[in-house]
Amino acid sequence: MGKIEVRTARESDAPGIAECFRQSYGEDYCYQDFCDPQAIKRVIYAEDTVIVVAVDQDTQDVLGTAAVLEEKGALSDLTAEFGRLVVHPKARNRGVGHLLMEGRLDLVRDRLHVGVVEARTRTPFSSRIALAQGFAPVGLLPSAVMFDERENLAVMVRHFGEALRLRRNHPRIIPEAYRLAHLAMSSCGLESDVIVDEETPAYSRADDFELEKLTTSEGYANLLRFERGRLKKRELFGPMRLHYGFFKLQAHNSFYLLARRGGSLAGALGYIIDREEGQVRVFEFICIEDASVAFLFQELLERSRSEGITYVEADVSAYRPRMQRTLLELGFLPVAYIPSLVFHKVERLDILKMARVFSPLAPNGDDLPESVQQINETVMRGFVSRQIQPRVLEAVDRVELFSGLSQEQARRLAACCHLAGYEEGDMVFRQGLPGEGLLLVLEGEIEIELEGRLVGRVGAGECLGEISALRGFVHSAGARAAASVTAALLPRDDLHSLIRRRPDIGVILYRNLALGLGRKLQRADLTLLQE
Repeated sequence: MGKIEVRTARESDAPGIAECFRQSYGEDYCYQDFCDPQAIKRVIYAEDTVIVVAVDQDTQDVLGTAAVLEEKGALSDLTAEFGRLVVHPKARNRGVGHLLMEGRLDLVRDRLHVGVVEARTRTPFSSRIALAQGFAPVGLLPSAVMFDERENLAVMVRHFGEALRLRRNHPRIIPEAYRLAHLAMSSCGLESDVIVDEETPAYSRADDFELEKLTTSEGYANLLRFERGRLKKRELFGPMRLHYGFFKLQAHNSFYLLARRGGSLAGALGYIIDREEGQVRVFEFICIEDASVAFLFQELLERSRSEGITYVEADVSAYRPRMQRTLLELGFLPVAYIPSLVFHKVERLDILKMARVFSPLAPNGDDLPESVQQINETVMRGFVSRQIQPRVLEAVDRVELFSGLSQEQARRLAACCHLAGYEEGDMVFRQGLPGEGLLLVLEGEIEIELEGRLVGRVGAGECLGEISALRGFVHSAGARAAASVTAALLPRDDLHSLIRRRPDIGVILYRNLALGLGRKLQRADLTLLQE
């Protein structure tokens, strides 16, 4: 093979581009337009799309391709998505991917503020290429795309020019998004200035609306956009067509759900359906009556589930905790935090991307870069915690730890927990070693051992590891599963962070921990006396 040249794609490159996709993804690839030379020719001439190819200078064979889709006008000025990068199997391990990424950056960097990449996590190659060109990990989209099976995508961003200088500071976010936002901002080289909002409630809900569904091809879109003049603030922003690379969805896949009361418009929710990927992405919300927000989103979720949609996503303003809280209570979770993504009036705004996932979570691949893995674990942890919350809340009435907590306080505490399981005979923790945090037994029984002697038992509804969690001391005794045990682990750092933000929870929690610890010490004294 000869020297590799990276250049802008020409019409004559279309068959080679199609062959790269066909060889990389197979004949059953769900986006067949990628494998159609005629469709690719049309896109090559699109005004908002830049396609580059890597070409063998000796044979003129196309060895790989990549695209940049520039978002122009509206709320995404100077923003671009770096679409799917594909290398022909015969050209792998020759640095073609790095050359393509560098080549498309050279073409567009002078007219960008923000570039976004969505990299597959099944393999580390896409993430490493993006990191090498200055992109920073800011999120993970769980089970968002379909190849042979559902896969996750790492969200990565790079800022150019005045992007960060124009950023509006001090976003207000719900506590469930704090760790992700902090990591994402640090990844982008920013000092974290987010304000955690514990107080703002979700939108209240009413169900006495009349529901109507429209497509954008029915002539109503302009009428709906006219209603934007009644908005005082923007809470949701339309998504970029990220991982599709250089293909946009057609207008007939865009819909509005309308909520009317007495014939008057109360709210409208615009969304795009991608049936091949099983995705819905919200692109607009028009709010005339606050009570329409939760109503319309709930309707969208119910329709999505009934139609086999597995992934629903919305880009929420990082300065609107009320909308964030509303989506959280409807089952959405934070999946990405993107600083300065949206240009609005005279400044750039941060976006909190939130998603509702109806399918099992897909695994990530091995050997991902550490910075990418850290973000991935943070996002996945939110979904795992959401799965354990119902189990913890079911035990509220019989768990001493929750005694006196309101339902809202118990939910906040439960949201910090991880699920942990132990088989009979497993060591839960060892005497003299540091503890991970507070352990709440949901099912089974744990034996407490001191110098190899049984000194107590902890059953369902009780806690252990209190002193280690509260003071950071090593464990004064060991713990072993007496039978199969299911427990909720509340990590020490998360416990302390929660108490700092919510001292009302801390007062009740410390009281209950002290009472429970006293009862266990009494039982241990009795056991020693009986011996």
